[in-house]
Amino acid sequence: MLDRRFVLENVEAVKRNCEIRGVRVDVDRFVALETRRRELQAQLDELNHKANQIAKSIARCASEEDRQARREEGRQVREQAAAVERELRSLEEEATALLKQIPNMTHPDAPIGDASASREVGRGKWPVRTFDFPVKDHVEIAEKLDLIDFEAGARVAGHGFYFLKNEAVLLELALQRFAVDILRQEGFVITTTPDLARNEILEGIGFLPRGPETQIYSIENSDLSLVATAEITLGGYYAGHIFEADQLPLKMAGISHCFRTEAGAHGRATRGIYRVHQFTKVEMFAFTLPEQSDPMLEYFRSIECRIFDDLGIPYRVIDTASGDLGGPAYRKYDLEAWMPGRGEFGEVTSTSNCTDYQARRLDIRYRIKGERGTKFVHTLNGTAIAISRALIAILENYQQADGSVLIPDVLRPYVGLEKIGPR
Repeated sequence: MLDRRFVLENVEAVKRNCEIRGVRVDVDRFVALETRRRELQAQLDELNHKANQIAKSIARCASEEDRQARREEGRQVREQAAAVERELRSLEEEATALLKQIPNMTHPDAPIGDASASREVGRGKWPVRTFDFPVKDHVEIAEKLDLIDFEAGARVAGHGFYFLKNEAVLLELALQRFAVDILRQEGFVITTTPDLARNEILEGIGFLPRGPETQIYSIENSDLSLVATAEITLGGYYAGHIFEADQLPLKMAGISHCFRTEAGAHGRATRGIYRVHQFTKVEMFAFTLPEQSDPMLEYFRSIECRIFDDLGIPYRVIDTASGDLGGPAYRKYDLEAWMPGRGEFGEVTSTSNCTDYQARRLDIRYRIKGERGTKFVHTLNGTAIAISRALIAILENYQQADGSVLIPDVLRPYVGLEKIGPR
């Protein structure tokens, strides 16, 4: 979330930012509550100080009558303090709830508007392939080659779940290892993360674990939810931690299953494995000093581009418009791979600079040697590989006229095959 003082000192800028994000928040109400909260806090501090002074003075009273009078005065002051504290707590809860709804500020170079205003800022090294035979989508390809079983997935867990089979399993493992090998070379700390996280961690990252708009599966009678991305668990790894400045930037990568309800999803995007309830992902995450976060975002984007260039997949890079940014994101790039079976580009990765928005919620700070106090770190996240959508791009772009699918050169050492042939 944003700094309270920043909101008070930049009210019009914050209101304008909410407008271009398409977010409705009563910023004026927050300002009124926060102003009153500060007044009450000063009043409470004064009453507590007065109560302490009275308590210390009792021993110096000349008579029991004076001591009783001072005790009664102290009791009244403490009652006043308790009443102020109750009002303060109520105001603080409402103000904090509003503050959490206010999105991060937006990078000045990000496009302004809804999703249609997002702009293309680059293309990969590979041109869109032309085919001299009828193009199949990944569902048809997977059925012919016995790679995905949707019926069994639905039978076991419901619509939106599936079984990967045969060479598709080898491709999933190959994509994971391929991405991990690149990230290890780049100095990332590699992890496998829990598939569950406490709701306070989800909220700190910016996900809603409860409510009608949530995309999160929550565990009944617990404070745990299934994670939608390893961004949640990697971000929570250092909750409450104070870094030394020279420890930053710290780059981490996490392999996790991702679970999403996909509430409201419909249309062509729900066909096959483009939008599903469970998939595997390798995620990048970084904790940085404030001046390091903009360069780190470009670095994350370059890694995503490298991965899909190496895979031989055509893609474009999108600078996401303000109205399509998630609440924590200051700026976000998407990679959209060409998917011949869909006849259009489809998102395969995203990377975001969240500045200190998540760190303030999770209380992740740094200190500089020789300076007093601490400051909040900046956090960034980025998809190295989301297996389900990478599989779509590979199956559709590498399909052959005879029904087979070639394995990308960089994955062949991991898979042990040059192509997946008809059975």
